[in-house]
Amino acid sequence: MIHGHCECGKVSFEADGPIEDFSHCHCSQCRRMHGAAYATFAGVARKGFRYLSGEDALSTYASSSTHERVFCSICGSNILVALTEEPDAIYLSMGAIEGNPPRPEGYHIYVGSKAPWHEINDDLEQHDTEPAVWP
Repeated sequence: MIHGHCECGKVSFEADGPIEDFSHCHCSQCRRMHGAAYATFAGVARKGFRYLSGEDALSTYASSSTHERVFCSICGSNILVALTEEPDAIYLSMGAIEGNPPRPEGYHIYVGSKAPWHEINDDLEQHDTEPAVWP
């Protein structure tokens, strides 16, 4: 079971099931939304996800025609992103997840638009945009 919450604690959630996808996104939207060089996401099955508290504090933002981002309207913590082309999955913000749950090897996406001041210093697979086939 994966547990998580926002910074203020109003929103909490759990996901019953494993992290199936683990990515570091370097696109400009993720950089701005997370205020960092990249955003790290844990892909889980939507059917095992549920909010434990704070659904009334959630806000959504359609950052594109295919991406809906969910965040706490009180503290601004990023909770997840949902992709219309992947209706059975959601991508939880790793910054909101408690502890260090097991996960598959990660990879970098949208490296072609990464912050020019950031250097990737690991040996993980890198993709200029999205992978041709999602892991």
